[in-house]
Amino acid sequence: MRRVVILLGPTAVGKTDYSIELAHYFGSPVISCDSRQIFRQMSIGTAVPSPEQLSRVKHYFIHSHSVEQYYTAGKYEIEALALVEELFRSHETLVMTGGSGLYIDAFCKGLDAFPKVDQELRKSLTVRLAAEGLESLQMELKKLDSESYNSIDISNGQRVIRALEVTIGTGRKFSSFKTGRVRKRNFEIVKIGLTRPREVLYDRIDRRVDMMMEAGLVDEVRSLVQYRDMPALKTVGYKEIFDYLDGNSSLKEAVRLVKRNSRHYAKRQLTYWGRDNEIKWLEIGNQLPSSETNLILTSLTSSSV
Repeated sequence: MRRVVILLGPTAVGKTDYSIELAHYFGSPVISCDSRQIFRQMSIGTAVPSPEQLSRVKHYFIHSHSVEQYYTAGKYEIEALALVEELFRSHETLVMTGGSGLYIDAFCKGLDAFPKVDQELRKSLTVRLAAEGLESLQMELKKLDSESYNSIDISNGQRVIRALEVTIGTGRKFSSFKTGRVRKRNFEIVKIGLTRPREVLYDRIDRRVDMMMEAGLVDEVRSLVQYRDMPALKTVGYKEIFDYLDGNSSLKEAVRLVKRNSRHYAKRQLTYWGRDNEIKWLEIGNQLPSSETNLILTSLTSSSV
């Protein structure tokens, strides 16, 4: 039976190492489902797999697009489905991994058909976000489409802009375009969620941010200043360093905020997936991934029963 095994979980939980071990077991490549690692100009702040990890197994959707491109979950759905159909010719089981809930949902269930974006409207809303702050746009969304205000992640500025641009641009509420219709896939999907004790996860996040700083995160962000208005760069690890480069905070404060906001992001990821009853959750420990792969394989067997 053709199937895709999706390893998901919060940032810094260790998905990359476990996906490589699982890919080796099945003789599969790794299909990344990360909305930021896809951009070739973003490496340090997105924690892309190391050269050694990339050399161990073929990866797809890592550094495959330019940050200059406007990329969406809808585009990922189309491209990822085309890729798996091609790979199924020579593989029965494929391994996918990532922390982008919307991209995973797009691949598994499909997205509702939303109208095309008015680029000028998006640009004006982006300018307003920078000038007025997120709360101003949140309140406008609450007034125009309270259902979306109550259902989307309103702490994510790009989500708020997306809901507003559709609502304002079409005269119809963003929520009215959501049908909830799930598209059937012609292959089996098994979702395995990886977790760690909260204090362990937060420590891993803090240590990873320190490693990013040592690896040159500030220089990477500085090299992307000309693209800072692109949606890809409105993300944790980049927006805080942009503030530092603008002179709005000290470097020490920027690092503290990257750590704090990364922890908040991990919490939002877990909350998002908490509504998905199809996910089989596994708590992983301090052993090497190779020694714990049997836990995942056992979980796959029980999920297929």
